[in-house]
Amino acid sequence: MDTILVVNAGSSSVKFQVFEITGKGELDRLIKGQIDGIGVRPRLRGEGAARKSLIDRSFEAGEIADIPAAMQAAANWLRDGQNLEPSAVGHRVVHGGPNYDRPMLIDDAVLGELERYVPLAPLHQPNNLAPIRAIRGRFPNLPQVACFDTAFHRGHDPVVDHFAIPERFYNEGVRRYGFHGLSYEFIAQRLQAIAPDIARKRVIVAHLGSGASMCALSDGRSIESTMGFTALDGLPMGTRPGQIDPGVLLYLIQQKGMDAGTVQELLYHDCGLKGISGVSNDMRELLASAIPGAALAVDYFVYRVALQTGMLASALGGLDAFVFTAGVGENSPMIRARISEKLGWLGAELDSAANGAAGTVISTPKSRVAIYVVPTDEELMIARHTLKAVTECKTTSLGSG
Repeated sequence: MDTILVVNAGSSSVKFQVFEITGKGELDRLIKGQIDGIGVRPRLRGEGAARKSLIDRSFEAGEIADIPAAMQAAANWLRDGQNLEPSAVGHRVVHGGPNYDRPMLIDDAVLGELERYVPLAPLHQPNNLAPIRAIRGRFPNLPQVACFDTAFHRGHDPVVDHFAIPERFYNEGVRRYGFHGLSYEFIAQRLQAIAPDIARKRVIVAHLGSGASMCALSDGRSIESTMGFTALDGLPMGTRPGQIDPGVLLYLIQQKGMDAGTVQELLYHDCGLKGISGVSNDMRELLASAIPGAALAVDYFVYRVALQTGMLASALGGLDAFVFTAGVGENSPMIRARISEKLGWLGAELDSAANGAAGTVISTPKSRVAIYVVPTDEELMIARHTLKAVTECKTTSLGSG
């Protein structure tokens, strides 16, 4: 059985999925799993079709102390417990920098280039690269493909990508990239299937989760995004602040005596919904809390989404549809309702019943802006890219022979 393993590694967890390559060249999801609590309370879980549990095993902290050990545990289970050995591995890599505008087969040169972007995504990039190194160390001939969250946005006009700083910095790669591109690419393709007329028009997609951003699509292409040079910009997130005056950072350094490392820790781990509420970075907990700080955090999140919608609608020259996706966007009728209410000036009108029932279309028939809820699937997008990259490589090799 030919399969593709998809890996999405975080700081204390590794999520993975296995897809079978069918005879028609399509992809069927076989397994969805993750190892979390790495180094603390490691736990391996995996499920198959119809969400049937295949494994739920806990380990001692020392047994799975880091990401390479987690990858080894997952590989052992897939091989010994499920009789699966992937023919290729696809990885989510957050930052592709200025040079990579498409998925890439990984070799030493590509891996070295990606290591240069660790300072641009310190919360994600080191963890994205760790399993790549681990797999290359044990299986050097196994094809691995890096799929970048920045790639979908690389076609932006230069006026969109620039900061108002000296041009030499832009030439060095200091520019607005945009992130969550794998999610937006999936949504753009999904809209072609469920709403082909809308897919060709002016659409804003709101990827609202622990990490949050928004993207303006025109004819299925990204033309603007709320995130910029790093994944700190734009919307407030679970623990990241979103848009912030650079003068605040200068104040923290010059007047509060913080060094760069301390400021980085603050921006990535202690701001956003967590910072405002003083309670939690989880939207579910904030909505259920009676603490004033929790209400303020929710109000702020909704306000900033509405504010950024105006910016993206301006970039599009109008708006035909608004799409909610990701954890909060897909699962919180309350947040969808509150955001939709603020989009009334654009002609958006929510159907409360459809919203409560988690319908695909949650706007009324007379709404001038169609409102959708479309579940994202970054892992399937990665699997598709991996299959294509490996297939093209084989075809090229045969052709050159």
